[in-house]
Amino acid sequence: MNRRGFARLLAGLASVVVGSGQAQTQKPRVGVIHEGGPYNAMLDGFKSGLRELGLEPGRDLLLEISDVHGERTAAARAAHELEQAKVNLLFSMGSSVSIAAKNATAAIPIVFATGGDAVKLGFATSPARPEGRMSGVQYLALDLTAKRLDILRQIVTGLKKVVTLYDPTNPARGIELTRDAARRLRVALVELPVTSVAQLQDRFRTLRPEDADAFFYTSDAMVVSQGRFVIDTAREKKLPTMFGELSLVEQGALASYGVDFFSVGRLCAKYVQRVLAGTRPAELPIESISRYGLEVNLRTARELGITIPQSILLQADKVVE
Repeated sequence: MNRRGFARLLAGLASVVVGSGQAQTQKPRVGVIHEGGPYNAMLDGFKSGLRELGLEPGRDLLLEISDVHGERTAAARAAHELEQAKVNLLFSMGSSVSIAAKNATAAIPIVFATGGDAVKLGFATSPARPEGRMSGVQYLALDLTAKRLDILRQIVTGLKKVVTLYDPTNPARGIELTRDAARRLRVALVELPVTSVAQLQDRFRTLRPEDADAFFYTSDAMVVSQGRFVIDTAREKKLPTMFGELSLVEQGALASYGVDFFSVGRLCAKYVQRVLAGTRPAELPIESISRYGLEVNLRTARELGITIPQSILLQADKVVE
């Protein structure tokens, strides 16, 4: 649908307040749920994508944003409340948030951004024909686990053991893939299972520098929402960090191999536009992002006394000086 067509749709949503003699425009309302941290970059990309489609947030549609600050249980509550408030649709960021949104609601359309396989997560029957009330973008971060650990092993000379954080109650957890990758690459894995942001911060803060050679990110929305905390705490401990979201390298992570959350959000805007225009999610094929990037931070490497191999620098899409 072009911009003119969408403008006609917005006009069609106008309602007349009886007795007032005036027409009141009822703007479409989109509920947005995310866990904070780097997901704010995805939110920025989403807003940018809307503007590119001629939809200015606040003017052409209203965004009702719930940042649950890494607490997944709050995502279900937010989704239920937004459906009860009769927003037009939900935009959920992250696999665990999307699962919570699906389970906590009954009929509202959902546009998702997920790092897992949408079919395996139960969001759709097939990528080409979702057939339910959910569709969106998948970036398959879980599939990058082994490659990410191998890159870290190439960067950190003599890497023998890595520490990872994950929520064992998260139905979309990726710890099994991390365990498998560590086993195949002969790297010992120090596991810190956590079920809340407070526990995550406490367990990572009390980690001794000698307990691991580096921090390795296991795909988990709560963990990535606390990316800045992990980076700052790891730097105090002189611990290298490897993540799966590119914006964290600018914030001081040593390296990241994965997707650009801004680009993911920008792509999701097209799904929201089409659902608001009347297309059912069941009719919107799921899009898979297949382009991943590698970013490294030379400033952090110097602080840690690490020389990043030339072979890695040549592979990197961005080097932060």
